[in-house]
Amino acid sequence: MNSKPFDWTPTPELIRGSVLTAFLQKVGESDYESLCARADADPGWLMEQVFAFCDFRFYTPPSQMLDTSRGEPRARWCVGATTNMVLNCIDRHRGTPAWDRPFLLWEGEQPEEQRTLTYAEFDAEVCRLAGALRAQGIAKGDVVGIYMPNLPETFVAFFAILKIGAIVMPLFSGFGPQPIITRLNDGGARAVITADGTWRRGQVGAMKTVLDDALREVPSVQSVIVVRRMGETLDTPMQAGRDRWWHDCVPVQPATLATEPMDASDAAVLLYTSGTTGKPKGCVWTHVSFLGSMVTRDMHICGDFRGSDRYFFLSDMGWMVGAMCACIPSYFGGSLLVAEGTPDYPDTGRFWRLVQNHKITYLGVAPTLIRNLMRYGDEEVERYDLSSLRLLSSGGEAWTAAPWRWFFEHVGKGRLPILNIAGGTEVGGCNLVSTLHHPQRPSSFAGPALGVNLAIVDESGQPVPGGVVGELVLRRANIGMTRSLWKDDARYLDSYWNQMPGLWVHGDFVRRDPDGMYYILGRSDDTIKVSGKRTGPTELENLLTATGTVSEVAVIGVPDESKGSALVCVCVPMPGVNADDALRQRLSKAVVEGMGTSYRPKAVVFADELPKTRNLKVMRRVVRAVYQNGDPGDLSALVNPHTVDDLRRRFAS
Repeated sequence: MNSKPFDWTPTPELIRGSVLTAFLQKVGESDYESLCARADADPGWLMEQVFAFCDFRFYTPPSQMLDTSRGEPRARWCVGATTNMVLNCIDRHRGTPAWDRPFLLWEGEQPEEQRTLTYAEFDAEVCRLAGALRAQGIAKGDVVGIYMPNLPETFVAFFAILKIGAIVMPLFSGFGPQPIITRLNDGGARAVITADGTWRRGQVGAMKTVLDDALREVPSVQSVIVVRRMGETLDTPMQAGRDRWWHDCVPVQPATLATEPMDASDAAVLLYTSGTTGKPKGCVWTHVSFLGSMVTRDMHICGDFRGSDRYFFLSDMGWMVGAMCACIPSYFGGSLLVAEGTPDYPDTGRFWRLVQNHKITYLGVAPTLIRNLMRYGDEEVERYDLSSLRLLSSGGEAWTAAPWRWFFEHVGKGRLPILNIAGGTEVGGCNLVSTLHHPQRPSSFAGPALGVNLAIVDESGQPVPGGVVGELVLRRANIGMTRSLWKDDARYLDSYWNQMPGLWVHGDFVRRDPDGMYYILGRSDDTIKVSGKRTGPTELENLLTATGTVSEVAVIGVPDESKGSALVCVCVPMPGVNADDALRQRLSKAVVEGMGTSYRPKAVVFADELPKTRNLKVMRRVVRAVYQNGDPGDLSALVNPHTVDDLRRRFAS
């Protein structure tokens, strides 16, 4: 059986000069696959090598890299070590050439608003805010929320909280009061750092007053620091004794402050995921977990991020990409672009202009972002000089082929690889990665991340043959995994380790092709079983977007007496495309021709938008629940909750 040709193949020169090749040479392995096998057999050995290669800093080195004496779910990393994320991301550059180079570049919604902070200037701001937090009684182990738009102060806050040994709780800047209440109360937060408001599409978006509404039901919060972003544009009430303006309490603090040594296993970041049912799950990253997984293992060794790179991934601090933006460039002495607002305002070329003007070298995107931007036409991106780009990266959800190829051809010019990564908040890094050693096809991954012990299994936990769709599981603990769920060990075990005893069940539906490439086909709870065959929604959505008539699709399965499940396709038409019966028939025909007559959709429904999380994942479970008149569950992570009522109207018509 002949394989399909690859869309991108690495050159020998690119392979030779990659970070991965340097790491392989250091550890004496011939290729990525042999390295994976060795790392899976001895994850502790892997992390010893990663930390040495990446010059990870400890105050006190570990006496033991990995202790699994209490079982894999209770694995302990870097036993006896002390460190701090700030030591590794900021302090390490003091006295080096990086110290006086730009670290953070910021652009407001209007391009004339710009700021730049060198590492030295950024460190001074971190120390001042850390001092202000201490002055307000915040101490080691206290939880501090960040409810902020994309401002320089947002990233200052991230590191200032860590510097004093407190715990960062990122909150999505678009949250209303209720999800804030849920998270702050669950975490027992002592303080929150916020802004009076932000600009979004030319409109003032209040934030402090939203937080005020929430804090009426959060008695644990005793202190609030407020950045004055909007000035006189926005009236912002301040509560005496609790609220303080950043410009009053931060600049008066000293520009130097010692970083607090922390046990390697101490909680550093408390980041909530939105579960299918029940309250959001509080994932706990330690001072070694996120840096040891996503930053060094995944993005440097596999993803080739370097200190010469300028990183841009337009996201919110409330998603794990916020922490990626803070830590990846800072660890290696690179630079970061932070942009307030949306990618297509004040004009539809804004995103590409940001890449051009700030000379981005390492660009991260979510596939949904590209699907949205390609709606404006090829000429919009072609107007900009994107020659500074060295690498493209993607994550957050599965690609479909049409937007992947558009991104590859129009942004990467058919030359740059798209380093596709997939993991999640619960694992603090990647389960699947791409590298500069492996060829690519749309939405493919090179293979498992190092040391994650990944397998693809059936419903009984048995490995499936190549080409067969199955559940992604991890057979052993790895350093990035959440330490537990915040104050809920039983839920941690039930959510991840007890579904298939001895295996971490991540919830992704995966297939491996004959060339060894991996594909995520959607969340396993989105599985569609038609006439006895399990199918991931992405496989079906690919057929629909390939018609060029729709930009986004959510395919769901609904109960059917004869086939088990029938398909409902909810589609967002491309601009200028008529959402009529002719289009319905064309889309239905595309599914039948691609999959067979048993997959003929029960319904094709058109919508203006699909419900998405703050990290732009399409929420198929919400679509399915609304279609079936059921409870859509926790909606706090939706960035566009109005779509739920819109879908109800469309399904009823």
